[in-house]
Amino acid sequence: MIKSELVARLAQANPHLYQRDVERIVSTIFDEISAALARGDRVELRGFGAFSVKNRPARTGRNPRTGEPVHVEEKSVPFFKTGKELRERLNNADIADDKLLNHNDDSDDSDD
Repeated sequence: MIKSELVARLAQANPHLYQRDVERIVSTIFDEISAALARGDRVELRGFGAFSVKNRPARTGRNPRTGEPVHVEEKSVPFFKTGKELRERLNNADIADDKLLNHNDDSDDSDD
């Protein structure tokens, strides 16, 4: 799924919102997660997972064509650790589909 598909699905699931507003919300969420990681903060979304930054030390690598040693600078990389609910959902696809369907049914009932 790409960002535009996510926006379209969220807009479809929430017909009271304009698609352009959903797009702004999704972009804002991603921007805030990115900004928090850039500050070195951890972003935890209970049940889904946690984003954090890991630092990789400088090292000596190798040029794959020549085999020549190459210095690789220290760098920070994003890291994502899945939450328990997401792991369970991925490992029990049938249960995940049922929960998703039940969740959508519950949201429809609240509009009555």
